[in-house]
Amino acid sequence: MSPRNMALLILGVVAVSFSAPLIRLADAPPLAIAFYRNGLAAAVLLSLAWSRHRNELRSLTGRDWGWLLLAGGFLALHFVTWIPSVTLTTVAASTVLVSTQAVFAAAGGKVLFGDSVRGSTIAGIAIALAGAVLISGGDFRGSTRAFAGDLLALSGAVFAAGYLLTGRSLRRRLSLLTYAGVVYSVCSLILVPTMFLSQTPFTGYEPKVWLMFALMALGPQILGHTTFNFLLRDLNSTVIAVAVMGEPVGASLLALLFFGETPPLLAVVGGLMVLGGIYLGIVGQARRPAQAPIE
Repeated sequence: MSPRNMALLILGVVAVSFSAPLIRLADAPPLAIAFYRNGLAAAVLLSLAWSRHRNELRSLTGRDWGWLLLAGGFLALHFVTWIPSVTLTTVAASTVLVSTQAVFAAAGGKVLFGDSVRGSTIAGIAIALAGAVLISGGDFRGSTRAFAGDLLALSGAVFAAGYLLTGRSLRRRLSLLTYAGVVYSVCSLILVPTMFLSQTPFTGYEPKVWLMFALMALGPQILGHTTFNFLLRDLNSTVIAVAVMGEPVGASLLALLFFGETPPLLAVVGGLMVLGGIYLGIVGQARRPAQAPIE
């Protein structure tokens, strides 16, 4: 893997690691967080896409729109399932289960695209998952409420993998701004009726909450998700999904910095296992860059 792509992977993981701390600081309804995180990011990127790739937007085919709607749908379903899971089960359990997206991305790449999943990649994913369990302290509760939260987090992992796999083919023929701007817009529009049905308010939040919404759009969404979408033109979707497994490590370090939450020794060991598993998985699965689309 080129140093540039490795640096961008690290940037993306650091950016999405801010998601959990910002969600805690916002203290807002989960669906409102998902809607404004995507909606604000979409407003920025779609404006840039219209100014730079207007002809590309106008020339999108029906097939292109179908795949863009599918990618946006997967992203919306990811947020609809994963963010509420945090309120039903523990944050630790939710984070561990959603990180299994690497497993589903690898399986989907094998079935849909005939990817060769190397043994070192499988071993890396297994080591990283074991490390993530150590970070959580094995905090999986047995109540019905927690079980529902665990299922939602696992569903979020499946939808996240679908989002990456769908974007993989689109990014080979669409520019980054067009792809990300349209997909985030679709995601936001899908979340609108969901907010109405759940009676989640669109307004009435304190200035601090609006600031958190803006920071989530800038950090986890634009610098995080959009960086991963940029890398989809060059890297296997499994590589990106494996890298995202570093989010619990980054979130733990940020929790130490912002909230003074010192991780136990077992979590430190788990973090080192996650990082080692990520390295093994990325080195094993990284492939030669594909043909790049127009930037």
